[in-house]
Parts: sequence; structure tokens; C-alpha cells
Amino acid sequence: MPELDPRDRARLSRRDFAYVDRDAGEHLPLNDAGHVRNAMARWNQTDFESRAARERARERILAAASKYGIEVAEDDRVARPVR
Repeated sequence: MPELDPRDRARLSRRDFAYVDRDAGEHLPLNDAGHVRNAMARWNQTDFESRAARERARERILAAASKYGIEVAEDDRVARPVR
């Protein structure tokens, strides 16, 4: 996965992140396949403000995985809906 330096990160829109918290903190970039894989791996380690925010991030990660042709196993934590 190529490193996302501060300048490149600043160029990303909010839509390029799985989760943006209420303080505008951007989490889990989804700008390329490597970052999507990383977001999948770190999704369960991220603190979300609510279950709804966690579910929206999960859906965004799955959509990005589909966009980049990344298979998500049924037993992967990010594949299961938030309860």
C-alpha cells in the first residue's frame, strides 16, 4: 500500500474516507485498493461515535471493495452487519 502523505491526504474529499467523525476527523481512507484492504483490516479497531456511524462506514468499505474488485469473505468482520 502506498503511503498517503499529508499533502495527498489533504487532497482527498470526505467521500474518500469510510468514516468522518463529528469533529471532521477523517478515518479509513478508501482512495485505492491498498487502502481499502487496510480499512477492512482496521475497521474493527476504529472507535465510532455510534452504531449507525459504524454501519455506514462498513457499507462504504464494502462498496469500495466492490469498486476495486476485492473479495470479502462472508466470515470477515466487515462483511457482517452491525448489531
